[in-house]
Amino acid sequence: MAMMKMKIYGYRLRALLSTSLSSSPFHSVPSRTFSSSSFENVGFIGLGNMGSRMANNLLKAGYKMTVHDVNCNVMKKYSDMGVSTKQTPFEVAEASDVVITMLPSSSHVLNVYNGPDGLLLGGDLLTPQLFIDSSTIDPQTSRKLAVSVSNCILKEKKENWENPVMLDAPVSGGVVAAEAGSLTFMVGGSEDVYLAAKSLLLSMGKNAIFCGGPGNGSVAKICNNLAMAISMLGLSEALALGQSLGITASTLTKIFNSSSARCWSRFNAFNLGIQIIHFLLYNVFSMFSMHSCFLLGKKSGGGERVRESLIHIYMFSRACEAGLVLSRICSTILKYAQCDSDSYNPVPGVMQGVPSSRNYSGGFASKLMAKDLNLAAASAEEVGQRCPLTFLAQNIYTEICNDGHETEDFSCVFQHYYSGKGERN
Repeated sequence: MAMMKMKIYGYRLRALLSTSLSSSPFHSVPSRTFSSSSFENVGFIGLGNMGSRMANNLLKAGYKMTVHDVNCNVMKKYSDMGVSTKQTPFEVAEASDVVITMLPSSSHVLNVYNGPDGLLLGGDLLTPQLFIDSSTIDPQTSRKLAVSVSNCILKEKKENWENPVMLDAPVSGGVVAAEAGSLTFMVGGSEDVYLAAKSLLLSMGKNAIFCGGPGNGSVAKICNNLAMAISMLGLSEALALGQSLGITASTLTKIFNSSSARCWSRFNAFNLGIQIIHFLLYNVFSMFSMHSCFLLGKKSGGGERVRESLIHIYMFSRACEAGLVLSRICSTILKYAQCDSDSYNPVPGVMQGVPSSRNYSGGFASKLMAKDLNLAAASAEEVGQRCPLTFLAQNIYTEICNDGHETEDFSCVFQHYYSGKGERN
């Protein structure tokens, strides 16, 4: 009952703020609010395993699509479906309010934006209001492209969109999540633009998390996959060592799942604790502060002092909310990075429904993991961050690929690097 009352007080405070702040000094500062109402025509470039499924979900959501891919067979498929297809990225841009790219690498993205017949071929005058890149690329490229886009102007200004803008929004979840429309988007750029684009993103996924300024979505993605790679190596190494010392992987898996080796649960408890603290800070503080404001209003006769107090409460509560952003990003990173023994076991025969039970097929290809580790290593070098495990993981997955296992799931490291053995069910 007490918790319910606190929640009600929180709602009442927000309602008060919505009216009191309308005449506060903070509203003298101009604010740019972007609207998604003009996102009727969506361009999509890159219709591979991921992009095609994302584009299909946009079609299901009712968006008018214009698409492009270098694969002529894919283009014909969409043309036969009645979808508008274009021969160049520039033609896609000319027909679109927003353009989404889903491409294999940084070089592909740069070529689509800056190459012959690229998206930015129009120079200073562009048709799309928004560009969203969902490719997994290095943060530096994401940031450079964001600057290039923002330096252009729109052919036709709509609502508060004065210049074209860009979001980097790589995804996590793989082909299965892309098919189901349950991807998680990690988004970098302007928060106002992110909010305007959120409904569009959620037509392709179930989560969209704002990570900060330009390039931060790409940062989150490479950190996600770095954590995933290192976790898989640690798990595979421990299981292979156990086998060599005479204990079965099945037995070790049971131990890992009920002991400190299953370290994700501690993070989840920590994250839950942060959210509980946030609830108490936000709602309890709001409740007592609202009563204080009413008392102050009675003594002072209301007016400006009450309004100023409400503004301070608002700023505090917003700070509490902002403090959750990092924990939410980390929670998502670890949720999708986790490859612990009870959800992604690398030993053939121990768990059904995972790539190791299918001869390491149908998962996240080792060549893609190697690519992402290359991005992480290059980024670490650029900023001078010590990341010894990053470079070790990079070398191991490069070796796996060079040995001919580039298309197998990244958990194949257990068998092909550590010489681990499968077990019968």
